[in-house]
Amino acid sequence: MTGIILDSILMLLLVAAIGYGVKLERKLKALREGQLAFAGAVKELNNAAGRAEQALATLRASGAETDLLHDRIIKARAVKQELEVLIARAPKSAQVSAAVARNNVPEEEPLELVSTMALMNDENERARRMASLMQRIENASNAMPVAQAKPKADSADNRLTGMLQALAANQAAQQSLNRARRSLDEDLFAA
Repeated sequence: MTGIILDSILMLLLVAAIGYGVKLERKLKALREGQLAFAGAVKELNNAAGRAEQALATLRASGAETDLLHDRIIKARAVKQELEVLIARAPKSAQVSAAVARNNVPEEEPLELVSTMALMNDENERARRMASLMQRIENASNAMPVAQAKPKADSADNRLTGMLQALAANQAAQQSLNRARRSLDEDLFAA
């Protein structure tokens, strides 16, 4: 009789051990799945860190380019101010005759000079106005009669050429900066 009781107790303990083993196996399986998910998260984090490093390198390059563009913008503003002074000093008759030669405008109609500062926020409009200004300067220099040419004309032509180059450089720099900004925004928001 004691043998049967001991066998029954042993059987109950074996059933409990098997149940505990099944329960332990389920927990180990869940732990393995969690470990795989953690490894995937670490890989994603590593990829995100790589993209962040690339974006940071691009940002540093854009910062260096921005400094260069800032210097060019300052020089272009100085040239623009000098150009505005020269336009303001130009005799009214020279402005009207240049307008007549350029647009076939009657001499009674005054030449309109619109400030570029009014539309500075609209980049496309500003780029169009800069191109228009460059075209007007080129037309004015081409329309200048030979009789008006003086020994100082060479230095004026050099200054005019310098101004045109500065305006073109400013426009190209602005476009390059806008492309860099768009690229950086896309990189940052893509991650």
